[in-house]
Formats: sequence, C-alpha cells, structure tokens
Amino acid sequence: MEQTFEELFESSQYNQNIKPGQIIEANVINITPDHAVLSAGLKSESFVNINQFKNPDGEIEVSIGDKVKVVIEEIEDGEGQTRLSRQKAKNEATWSKLISATESGDIVTGLIQNRIKGGFMVLIDDVTAFLPGSLVDIRPVRETQYLEGTTSEFKVVKADKSSNNIVVSRKAALLGDSEENRGEMLSKLNEGDIVEGIIKNLTDYGAFIDLGGLDGLLHITDISWKKIKHPSERLNIAEKIQVKIISIDNDKNRVSLGLKQLEDDPWEDLIKNYEIGMKAACTISNITDYGLFMEIDDGIEGLVHVSEVDWTNNNPNPHKIANVGDEVEVMILGIDTDKRRVSLGIKQCLPNPWTDFSETHNENEKITGKIKSITDFGIFVELSGGIDGLIHISDVSWENDENIDLSGYKKSDEIETMILSIDSNKQRISLGIKQLDSDPFQEYLAKNPKNTTVKGIIADVDERNALISLADKVNGLLNISEVSRDKVEDMRSSFRPNDEIEAKIVGYDKKNRTIKLSIKAKEETEEKEALETYKKDEKENISKTTLGDLLKSKFVKDKD
Repeated sequence: MEQTFEELFESSQYNQNIKPGQIIEANVINITPDHAVLSAGLKSESFVNINQFKNPDGEIEVSIGDKVKVVIEEIEDGEGQTRLSRQKAKNEATWSKLISATESGDIVTGLIQNRIKGGFMVLIDDVTAFLPGSLVDIRPVRETQYLEGTTSEFKVVKADKSSNNIVVSRKAALLGDSEENRGEMLSKLNEGDIVEGIIKNLTDYGAFIDLGGLDGLLHITDISWKKIKHPSERLNIAEKIQVKIISIDNDKNRVSLGLKQLEDDPWEDLIKNYEIGMKAACTISNITDYGLFMEIDDGIEGLVHVSEVDWTNNNPNPHKIANVGDEVEVMILGIDTDKRRVSLGIKQCLPNPWTDFSETHNENEKITGKIKSITDFGIFVELSGGIDGLIHISDVSWENDENIDLSGYKKSDEIETMILSIDSNKQRISLGIKQLDSDPFQEYLAKNPKNTTVKGIIADVDERNALISLADKVNGLLNISEVSRDKVEDMRSSFRPNDEIEAKIVGYDKKNRTIKLSIKAKEETEEKEALETYKKDEKENISKTTLGDLLKSKFVKDKD
C-alpha cells in the first residue's frame, strides 16, 4: 500500500527529530528463532537478537503486536538498515531506577552472582553492580558461599553512570528491615516452634541460621547430642535445615536454636540400659593426652581417664596404646546425669594384680624382687604381676636415715626383702631390708636397761655434745650438762675422738635411735654407793663393840 503525501511528510519530520541514543517505542511485528522484527516508523524495519527479549529463565517475554522501548543505535547503517537495541533501553531504565533509588533510599532487588575480590557481583535487572564484602551482612560473615545464586534486597550506595559504577549494600537493607521487621517476626515465633532456615555462616561456637530476614544462633552444643569439634562436621553453608526454637530474647532480639532437640535424648536410654559396674564393648571415638573417649551409644561418649587404663601404669600415653576405632571392653564407673558425664575404666575389666598379690602373700613374709628404680627416699622393687613395692629409706638399715648409703644398690639387681604391709585399695606394698635381721638397738637395750653403766668410744665431739659408739649400729649421746656437777664450758677440752668413756644410761630416744648417757649420774651413783658402803661398815663396827669388849679395854688401860 502506497503512503500518501501527508504520511510521507510526517515520516520525514519524525526522522529528522530522532537521533541515535534516543529511547523510542517500537512495534513487534514478527518473532523468529533468532530475531525479533521491530518497526519504529523509520526507514526500515530492525532485526534485534532474540536474546534481548528473554528473561533470566530464558523465556521470551514479548509477543507479536507488543510495544517495547528501544534505543536507536543507528538510523541507517551502511547497508540501509535501522539498528535498534532493546538491551540498552532496559539498561537505561535500570540506571534511571538506580539513580533515583540512590536519592530516595528505595530498596532494589538483585541476584548475587559470583564472588570477586573484595565482594560480589550483583545483577540488578540487566545491570551489574558491586557488593563490597563489608556490606554483605549486619555482622561480619566469614563464610559467604550460601549467598551465591540467591536473590536479595539492597540499598543503592552509589550509581555513577559516567564511570559505570554501581555500589549496593545488603547490610543497609537488612538494618532497615531489622528495626521494622525483626520485632514483627519475633512476635510470630514461640519457644518450641520448629522452623526452616538457611545456614548462612559457621563459626567455632556455632552456626547462624537465616530464618527469612531474622538470624538465629544454633550453638555448637545444640547441634548434636554427640560432642563435635566444629559445626562443619554436621552442617554446610547454604544448606536448608529444620531447627527448634529453644529461647527468644525480645529485649536483645536474639533467637536461640537447637538441632539435636529434634531427636530423642540418648541419655534417657542410657539411664535405662546402663548402670555402674556394668561392662560394655565400646569404640574409641577420640584420643587426648588425658584419656580415651569411648562411644557408648549413639550421641553418648564416656571418658576413660589415663589413670583408669592400666593397673600398673598410672600415666600411660594414650596415643601410644590405642587407636581411634578400636573396640575395647570397659566398665562404667560413674554416671553424672546433671553434667552428662560417664566415667569409664579399662583396667577394671582385667585381673587386679594388687588384689592377686594380697591373696597370695602375707605380712612378715620374705620375698625376692628386682630393683626397678632408686630414689632419694627409697628403693622400688618389681614384684610378681608387674606391681611395685617400696623399700623406704628408713627400712633399708637400722642406722639413722641420714647415715644410710644407697650407692651399693643397683638397678635390675635381685634383692631379698620382707613384706611389711599390703594395701590393695591404695595399691601400696611396703617392704623392708633391715627387718630381715634383728634390731641391734633393741637388743642392746634389752641387755643394758636404763641405769646401767656402760662403756663406749667417742666417735665425734663438739662444743656441747659427744657421740658415743656403744656397739655396732648403736650410738649414745653425752650432753655437756651430763658430764659433771661442775660447770663445763666446752666438751672438747675434756674429750677427744677414740677416747674410751664410762657412763650411765639415763634414757633413750627411739625415734632417733639414740641412748642418752650421763657421766654425772654415774659418779653420783658411785658416790652414793660408796657412802652406803661406808655407813654399813661403820654400823658393823659399832655392832661388834659389846660390854665385855669395853671392860676388857678398861682392864688393859688400868693395868697400864
């Protein structure tokens, strides 16, 4: 159909007013697999790539007869064709919206795409914006994988078309919502509710769950009945999970969540099925320096402390004696329901060598063992069953402890001892060497009781005391006050080592195994005895003087 002059004139006037870069309306007159054919009343129809008319899902969003806004790229290219762009028109509309949102503070919606250095790329309509990492969330987020590919709301921080620079903030949008919507959301939640959320972040102490604009904390202790070291053992970023609301703090706008609460408490079954003293086969789930963690039941662990591993080794290295996954028989030693702790023992499932020893040996029994170690306080002897007995230094010799020399004893030497005591409960066996022979101190006292006069050799002397050797391994002590009734200034003026003395036993110190001597007491006794002898002699002389003796004496005198 031929155009009239009037139509041709209007068309020429229209063509004269339009310029490249302008936004105009065009009619969709045809759609092919590759192009949309548009007519804008220009010199020719325009073929625009069909991809410019597809939505994010890849669906064509226009039909024949629709009017669409396009940007004029060229009125006439070198081949007589008009070039139009639907994409540029959409970009212009988006830019206009973003610039307006910058001024008004309106919320825009965008798709968070791939992560880049410093943040994320966000697709808003058909324009790409930048989301800095510091503006992703209200609180710092270490793991952000859950955000990729999700749609979120933003506030436009900057929109500079000249530099093609758009900066958006998810944090600002969340803060705007938090004051208005968090309270509303909290009011709709109740303790005990089961809700669905998305794991947005994992920390050492738990996981933050996005409940739809409201974050809740799932503490690590509420993730599993079984002890875990990190939430990542059970949870993944961006994972959808159901959780139970444990508590709500309206004042602080905090929601505490629980995952394990959706499962039955395994402790209830433990109390029903297990009791103290019961044996069970358990698997080692973890090994630490202080013991072995055993999985008693699903979600329940017990601890075998290092002291409960072996009867004879109270401090073994757990890492060297067992491996994770090993199955071991244990005995339940204690159940603390309040603290949810179970104490276990391995050695209790094995024969107790201390009990066996107490049943097969008696006190005062002679026994032979091998020297295991020598210390300042005594000698440890390895006995049957791999247990140790101690010879305290005071039980090595009848001599005073400070005089006892252990240099003559060597590790691994066989040694004969006497069993002094057996305490299987405290795992103690006391041994003695000196008890194999009689006590020279007691033997000496038996032969020389108190007030006996004895002889000895001066072993050592100082200003106030002299040490007297009375017999083999028997010593006496002579104090300066016991030397004489006369005052003595210095013992060394009268006594020398190796001098022989004679003194009286006036007492004894069993603890220090020392006999107290006195020369003064000896002399006083001798004087008393001499006086008594003299008096006796005088009395005997008087008793022999009769009347006949007197008359005879007088007769002899008178005769003279």
